[in-house]
Amino acid sequence: MNIHEYQGKSILRKFNVSVPYGVVVHEVAEAVEAAREVQEKTGAMAWAVKAQIHAGGRGKGGGVKIARSLEEVKQFAADILGMQLVTHQTGPEGKKVRAVLIEQGIYHQGIHPVREFYMSVLLNRASGRSIIMYSTEGGMDIEAVADKTPHLIHHEEVNPGVGLQPFQARKIAFNLGLEGKAFKEMTAFVSSLYRAYESSDASLFEINPVVKTSDDCIYAADAKVNLDDNALFRHPEYLAMRDLDEEDPIEVEASKYNLNFIKLNGNVGCMVNGAGLAMATMDIIKLSGGEPANFLDVGGTANAQTVEAGFRIILKDPAVKAILINIFGGIVRCDRVAQGVTDAYKTIGTIPVPVIVRLQGTNSAEAKTLLDQSGLKVLSAVTLQEAADLVKQHVI
Repeated sequence: MNIHEYQGKSILRKFNVSVPYGVVVHEVAEAVEAAREVQEKTGAMAWAVKAQIHAGGRGKGGGVKIARSLEEVKQFAADILGMQLVTHQTGPEGKKVRAVLIEQGIYHQGIHPVREFYMSVLLNRASGRSIIMYSTEGGMDIEAVADKTPHLIHHEEVNPGVGLQPFQARKIAFNLGLEGKAFKEMTAFVSSLYRAYESSDASLFEINPVVKTSDDCIYAADAKVNLDDNALFRHPEYLAMRDLDEEDPIEVEASKYNLNFIKLNGNVGCMVNGAGLAMATMDIIKLSGGEPANFLDVGGTANAQTVEAGFRIILKDPAVKAILINIFGGIVRCDRVAQGVTDAYKTIGTIPVPVIVRLQGTNSAEAKTLLDQSGLKVLSAVTLQEAADLVKQHVI
């Protein structure tokens, strides 16, 4: 589950990670009062006005402005709130900005130069261990750094048996070229950041940039946080941070039925049980010349109601020219899936696209009988290849 920057920073703050003081607002009329509060708390003479959407690249898209007066705070808030912000991560349609963060400016000049670093904590799936990825080249062009100068991006792997060790935090601060107060602050920052990541059951904490101010303080100037959905039962306070306006409406509807749904750009709707079978099904569709329109996993507790809901969700995509139901009955009973298919036909009415059904495993014979006696126009397949041939016949 993705959350907004200001929400991610609220988590960081609980674990003593240094973040700039800020106030989130949803109306232009609130912006100046928020700026005054920030100034009163921090003495700041400049403010960052930052669009709150679930996407990176906001600065390049015009979603982050530095205001040096209360008048500019009000003007920038008016410009950003309600805008359709387009970044390299939103796609051409962009995302509507419904909130802005008014935050203390930390880029003031002083004795020492201001520096920007990149840092993230995430899981290395190859080793099964969390890693801290960091670079001296933080800021808006980190993607170019990864592409053109990958040697400038460092990794520190954490042994889950002992956790992040103090020497590792010091090594990171040393590799970032810090010394003195900044070195000590960065060491504490790294340790606290990893503790926040681990304790919140996150799958990603990305801080870009981590800023070293002119007085050698270290701040998380940004925070991109992704929380593990499967661990939210342990963190009900985080579940309340979910912003449905930032998610695809169809994916939100699917989640109500505990369906794992991801929208794709193809023309063949897929309904399967299990991620591995889903990947194999999408592969066979592509090999047959089609393109999968979605990833829909009904899971191990599928019943007639969830199958019917899956049907409705897939049919909301006008690009779908056929639906392939590929179920291997282990925990899931094939006859329940077949009942869901027949119920969907009865309640939805005419289904305008061919439906190809492959049911194998527990109660597959009963499922076939149920479909055969229903009088429905479904196309049966026994093997994956037969299913692929039917897709090719009716879609390509």
